[in-house]
Amino acid sequence: MLRATLAGAAALLLALGLPGAASPRSPLVAELEILATRYHENPARLDAVRDGLAQAVRQEPDLETWIALARARFIWADVRATTAEQKLAAYAEEREATRRAVELAPRAPVAHLFHGINAGRWGQTKGVVRSLFLLPEVREAIRQTLDLDPRLPAAYAIRDLPDARALLDALGG
Repeated sequence: MLRATLAGAAALLLALGLPGAASPRSPLVAELEILATRYHENPARLDAVRDGLAQAVRQEPDLETWIALARARFIWADVRATTAEQKLAAYAEEREATRRAVELAPRAPVAHLFHGINAGRWGQTKGVVRSLFLLPEVREAIRQTLDLDPRLPAAYAIRDLPDARALLDALGG
């Protein structure tokens, strides 16, 4: 049930889209905005955009490119990875991207949001019992996201998942 609920939340996050800058530095950031809801039309393009964003952050490590890379890795892990090992590797890479985004802009709500999403999806893939230690991290990411932007719908989508709500309530969140 938790897997189905989190998968539904992931689909909701993809459909909601996330705020982007008016003029992204990398054209791949703009392409990801479109690709995020149409990845099924050309799955291999998601691979290329993800790899291109990884290259772009090495050349121009700005906030929006780090967030786009995290988002691309999240989508890739959810829809392209075929094994748990591939998913875990992508989530680990996403964790690094969100860490870098938060370092660059600690007040960027989307950076915190993806950090929480990443931790939750990594934990789901690893197994709930083996990842209970991540719950405070997820709770803190949701809290920071909502403190920074209380109108960001994706943060509420994660916070209000029935399973997540029960676990966060048990932790006092």
